[in-house]
Amino acid sequence: MAGSVEFDFQEMYEKEESKPLSPSQSSSRGSVVLEAEEVEMKWMKRKKKMRKREKGNEEEEQEKVVRKDPLEVLGWELMMMILNKLDARSVALSLLVSRCWYFVASSDRLWTSKCVELWLGKAHIPRLSQVRGLSKLAAYSSSIMDGKRSRITKDDMCDHAWEFHYQKAAPEYWRDLDPYWKGTGPLMRRYFHPDGSQTADSDDNLWGGHESCYSIVTSFVGEGMIREHYVRINRWPQMFVSRKDNWGWELANNLYFYSSVPDAYKEGGTGPLSLVI
Repeated sequence: MAGSVEFDFQEMYEKEESKPLSPSQSSSRGSVVLEAEEVEMKWMKRKKKMRKREKGNEEEEQEKVVRKDPLEVLGWELMMMILNKLDARSVALSLLVSRCWYFVASSDRLWTSKCVELWLGKAHIPRLSQVRGLSKLAAYSSSIMDGKRSRITKDDMCDHAWEFHYQKAAPEYWRDLDPYWKGTGPLMRRYFHPDGSQTADSDDNLWGGHESCYSIVTSFVGEGMIREHYVRINRWPQMFVSRKDNWGWELANNLYFYSSVPDAYKEGGTGPLSLVI
């Protein structure tokens, strides 16, 4: 159409943009830019706080899961199986966690196997651990305490048979009759009795049927501390007392040596019925 004008909007926009801005226009545009930057910074800060809060919530949830009681998560039966795999000391420590843990960790079902492991290979089983009605946890504990005892009692002396042989310092004619030195047979045996007497087997060539008595001597000093502890037979030199790792007993001086014969098979155990310090 003649005389019509076609507008190029792109060209017009570029021209407008290229025109110099007045001071008032420049100030207005600058304030808009600053406001936009402030809004963007506020949004970034808010976004950062939201992320931090979300991360904190996740960590709190994870911490709650970690802190949850394993007994509640796993259940009584599975927890019992796990504790059964632990050593006795670890199981004993678990008794202190809570009342629920104590109920599980103190059960006879758990400590029966621990007692069997403890008593395996021991020369003697303490009588105080075999009391009827005693829990297996108490039986284990009392066995440990009695096994550390180094003070011998009359019950210990009388409950066991004792293997006997002479020491190298003994007279030669005694050693010549001793199967230990001759290598001709089992060791001689001696027996202690509640009335304070001592006997031997009837076929013992060294015994001779003479009267023999024993005594246990213990002296204390201070707060129940043992100063001296020994066994004496007649007027012979005193025999010092020692305890072996398998809970067996040894009595010895420079002339002869006694060793308690293992008898863990004895029903009801051996030794004193109460704990001896």
